Amino acid sequence: MAFVTSPPADPLAPLAELPGIPDALEEAREAIAAVHRHQANRRGWATSAAEASLRAARSSAALAGGTVRLGTTGDVDDPIVAGALRVAGILHGEGLDHATAVWTRAPLQQLARMHTLAAAGLDSEVPDADLERLGRPRADAGVSERLQGLAALVTGGTNVAAPVLSAVVHGELASLRPFGYADGVVARAASRLVCVSTGLDPRGLGVPEVLWNRDRDRYETLLAGFATGTAEGLTDWIAFQCEAIVDGAREARAIADAAG
Repeated sequence: MAFVTSPPADPLAPLAELPGIPDALEEAREAIAAVHRHQANRRGWATSAAEASLRAARSSAALAGGTVRLGTTGDVDDPIVAGALRVAGILHGEGLDHATAVWTRAPLQQLARMHTLAAAGLDSEVPDADLERLGRPRADAGVSERLQGLAALVTGGTNVAAPVLSAVVHGELASLRPFGYADGVVARAASRLVCVSTGLDPRGLGVPEVLWNRDRDRYETLLAGFATGTAEGLTDWIAFQCEAIVDGAREARAIADAAG
């Protein structure tokens, strides 16, 4: 007698059906798709993507406590900002295809690379012993297991809409703080990679980081709610992720409008 085995249940599927989330997902998808259809982005999308990447990095750094100011020579004088810009440098242009390929195949490797770039230069905040292990997660109990769980999701363990997966990746990395330093910058960059790699925002035109930085008190409150794992906390965080994508699409439209 032949037995039919059912495929394993998608662990994130219930999150996509939380109250209000289906509508929020559709709104986010439509908003970012409209930006990709913008006249200026049909051929000149690379210019828009470069500006979006810069704004994303500066907003993410500001949210992490960086002083977003350029020196008189054009050099960045804040190590948090410099780190965020280094990460942004591998997430647009020719580097984006490589980063996406690594992310979808070996996400922990990509996280290690982004952390090394984000945390380098934080000498005043990072003990010398930790500077020698940039890119390597903390050895605390449970950290490795949770990172492996995230990696499994990214490499095919779920079929949920991109905003749900990006919310989970973002929230888990930002609340777990697996490296101990520059984790927020890495978490937000990983969230961008999810949106790119899943095809939601393949050219990286959106700038959800602007809302997260502008509404940082709500960001921190909802992140704490996500960490509780309650239905309310998860719902509010995923809805906020969708809201940020919509807001980031408006930012992207402004960039495209300015480009003509």
